[in-house]
Amino acid sequence: MPIEIKDILARKLLSEAKGYLDVGFTHSLNPYSGCAFSCTYCYVREMPIQRFKQIPWGEWVEIKRNAAENYRNEVSKLRQKNKPVNIFMSSATDPYQPIERQAAITRQILQAMIEAPPDLLQIQTRSPLVTRDLDLLLKLKEICQLLVSMTVETDREDIKRIFAPYAPGIKLRLKALAELHDAGIATQASVSPVLPFTPEFADLLQGKVDRIWIDTLNIGDGSMGKRSARLGMPQLFETHGLAQWYERNIHVRVAKYFQKTFPQEMIHISRDQAFPIGSNE
Repeated sequence: MPIEIKDILARKLLSEAKGYLDVGFTHSLNPYSGCAFSCTYCYVREMPIQRFKQIPWGEWVEIKRNAAENYRNEVSKLRQKNKPVNIFMSSATDPYQPIERQAAITRQILQAMIEAPPDLLQIQTRSPLVTRDLDLLLKLKEICQLLVSMTVETDREDIKRIFAPYAPGIKLRLKALAELHDAGIATQASVSPVLPFTPEFADLLQGKVDRIWIDTLNIGDGSMGKRSARLGMPQLFETHGLAQWYERNIHVRVAKYFQKTFPQEMIHISRDQAFPIGSNE
């Protein structure tokens, strides 16, 4: 799939956390606009950033070349006002999508964070490329709260190919989680959105994660399932004989499944338990 890649100078890097993220996060941070992983269920497809774009989602990426500089300036101003800085990276892209190998924008931001650390940083990705930056992550965890959250929406490669054919393989993601966890980095498996999985899924996560996060297309798309419906997700599940996995209470069943293997305090459900520090920890 050809991808149009452009360099841009972003006016701002940090966005005030609103809506779904307004549970403890103060800002979202997106090193790129657009995302080459092009997951079919991605709610960003229904957001203005894409709806006013002429190019289909997954076929364009904008590189924020001044991202690290913006971070330094914006955090400096926040600190002058004694504002907390709890960052979710990223809410509308993947910070470790393929272009990051060459552009290294996310790595530059992490380097800037070592100089001016946030109070909390959650990295949300589905890419094993995150392990490239283990050297920086180990430094960051000493100066701020750090959680690396890996999207592992299923343990079935056949299911991944239906819903996210351009995303990295599940085994590679699990290997990356293990490497980070073994190195002492706090890790989360983000079962988001819940897709059909095998009875062995929980066993595959054992010893690799400190936290499990459960989210669904009905409660996690920012509009209580309306965006997912417009994207044709109910029909896609139905077409593949998976309609039972689209039920509105699927998160309850999935939580009970994981609680058979993991302590209850490790299991967290969208949205109110999204923030990694708080009464649920």
